[in-house]
Amino acid sequence: MSESPIQVSDPRGGADRAATERAEREAAEAGRPRGRGRALLSSGLGRNLGLVVALVLLCIVGAVSAGDRFTSTDNALTILRLAATLGVVSIGMTFVITGGGIDLSVGAILALSSVWATTLATQQMANDTHWLVMVGAALGVGAGCGLINGLLIAYGGVVPFIATLAMLASARGLAEIISNRRTQIVDVPAFRDFFGAEVIGVPVIVLLFVLVAIGGWVLLNRTTFGRRTLAVGGNPEAARLAGINVQRHTVYLYVLLGVCCGIAALILISRTSTGSSTHGTLLELDAIAAVVIGGTLLSGGRGTIAGTVLGVVIFTTLTNVFTLNNRSISEQSLLKGAIIVAAVLLQQRLASRSTST
Repeated sequence: MSESPIQVSDPRGGADRAATERAEREAAEAGRPRGRGRALLSSGLGRNLGLVVALVLLCIVGAVSAGDRFTSTDNALTILRLAATLGVVSIGMTFVITGGGIDLSVGAILALSSVWATTLATQQMANDTHWLVMVGAALGVGAGCGLINGLLIAYGGVVPFIATLAMLASARGLAEIISNRRTQIVDVPAFRDFFGAEVIGVPVIVLLFVLVAIGGWVLLNRTTFGRRTLAVGGNPEAARLAGINVQRHTVYLYVLLGVCCGIAALILISRTSTGSSTHGTLLELDAIAAVVIGGTLLSGGRGTIAGTVLGVVIFTTLTNVFTLNNRSISEQSLLKGAIIVAAVLLQQRLASRSTST
């Protein structure tokens, strides 16, 4: 008769297993909040919240260092007026970068639009007929330059960097030829009266910026055009296979940015009462920086209008704080460069985390 082996339970082993299971549960529970935190940080809401916090901190620095000069209502309106020009261009730039492109010529296009809209012939026609002639000239020049950029890139196969770099030189040179390198003074009272007016204490140019921002948000987030822009920027080949005419859509994006440059030119003309070939110098760098700070990916496929607006306001407020404290432009440029690098590094870090998860 065989005897069955006697099995002796090891209480220590059971305790070890229980402790292990408990530790795993605790680790899982501890990991959930961190996972949610990372998800929130990488989401649009988290990025915009971070921008709001940065803006609040910047305002606190301005209030402490400049006092009533910074916190006054007039200074707030000054910041918004300065933000209007950069903001309108940056909204158009958001679409181009989201679609996988880049444009280095926006400052030169703005200058050419301002010069063309303020020539003696254009102003004479505006005085004889209506000031909208100047508006049409600025928008037409901007759209035409954007169309040339789009055709060269989409159908000519020219790299966006090279195509827009060529437009930068050509548009600036043409503006200098037309104006003979002289500042053109606006002498159309109806134009100045309209763009210099205020509605409930808010300047018209600020309201124009707000309208462009709202229109851009709706276009990017609530229309087929916006969805196609995200698709083209994320994966052009997949977008083509899905039935999207990638080349035509690319042209549309650059024309849209050109129109935004024309609107920005009108805002700048109304602020300075001049048209000049020097308008918009280095504007492309500030626009790209504001878009990147706002959370739009330089590689394309993700864009945010709200983030771009916050980025514009942060940059404009930073310039205002430096000006009120008599700090040099060189120091402003140095800090802006550091902010851009930090934003790009943060984008790469969040992108790698989202990929790994």
